[in-house]
Amino acid sequence: MQIRTTTRLSRRRLLGAAAALGGTALAGPLLGGCGGPSDPLSRLRAGGDVVVGLSGERPFGYTDGSGRATGESPEVARAVVTGLGGSGLAAVQTRFDQLVPGLLDGRFDVIAVGLTITALRCQQVAFSRPDYVAGTGLVVPAGNPLGVATLAGVRRSGATLAVLDGSAEQEYALAAGIRAEHIVTVDSQGALVREVANGGAQVGALTRISLLDEVRRNAGIGLEVTAAFAPEVAGRPVVGAGAFAFRPADGAFRDEFDRGLTALQDSGRWLELAAPFGFTAANLPPRDLTVDELCARTPDS
Repeated sequence: MQIRTTTRLSRRRLLGAAAALGGTALAGPLLGGCGGPSDPLSRLRAGGDVVVGLSGERPFGYTDGSGRATGESPEVARAVVTGLGGSGLAAVQTRFDQLVPGLLDGRFDVIAVGLTITALRCQQVAFSRPDYVAGTGLVVPAGNPLGVATLAGVRRSGATLAVLDGSAEQEYALAAGIRAEHIVTVDSQGALVREVANGGAQVGALTRISLLDEVRRNAGIGLEVTAAFAPEVAGRPVVGAGAFAFRPADGAFRDEFDRGLTALQDSGRWLELAAPFGFTAANLPPRDLTVDELCARTPDS
C-alpha cells in the first residue's frame, strides 16, 4: 500500500490530491481535477507542484520524520523545480519495484531516487542527463570471510546474494552469471542489509553510497562495505550513473528539467545540495556524459 507524503501542500493541493486518488496518494497527472493544469510542465509553469516518486532509499530519496521529501535526488529536484517557477515537491512513496510502473501509470511525474540508468530501463522511461556517477558496493559480514569484491567473485564463491527487487544490481547479478536460485530479492535497502546481518544471504549488492549510509546508521550490525567496483554486462564494465526518470511522453518536461539540472551542476550548486548526503565532487558526472551514451554503453543482459 502506498503512503501519502507531501511537502508544503496548501489546502487547495490537498483537496486536489484527495479528489484525484480518494485520499490515498497524490498523483500529478490527475491534478487537473482541482482546476489546475493536467500535465506536469504546464503545472510547473503555472507555479504548481511536481510530484516525485520515492522508495525510502537513503541517501537518495526518502521522507524525513516530518514527511518532507529529502535526500540527494529530491533536494536537487526541488532546486530545479523552484528555479523553473514551480512551487516545490509533493511525494508518493512506494516499493522500489513499483517505481517504474507507478510512473508509467501516472501516480507521479518523475522518479527521484537516483535511479540507475540501465538498458532495460532505457526502454521503459525517459531519463534526464546523468545526475551522479557512483560505483556498486557489496555489504558483507565484518572481515569479509568470503573475500568477495565483485559480482564475478560472488558467482565464483557460490554465495547467496541479496538485491532490491527490480534493481540494477539484480540485472547485473544475472549478467554476472549468478544463478537465480542464489539471488534473494527484498523490497527495501534496510531489508537487504538485515538479510545479510541475519544470515539469509551471505552478500548484498547496491550502490555503495546507499550501503555506507545504511551500515553507518546501524552501528554494531557486524557488517562492512567493500570498495566500489564497476559491474560488467556482456563482458563490458558498466558506468554506474543515476538520473531522474520521466514518462517517454513527457519529453518537453524532461528537456526543461534537464536544462535546470545542467545549470545546477555547472554552477556548483549541485555539489552544495548533494554534499550533506555523502556525495563529493567525484560523484559529479562529466559534462560530456550523456544518457544516450549510457543507454548504448549498457547492453542488455
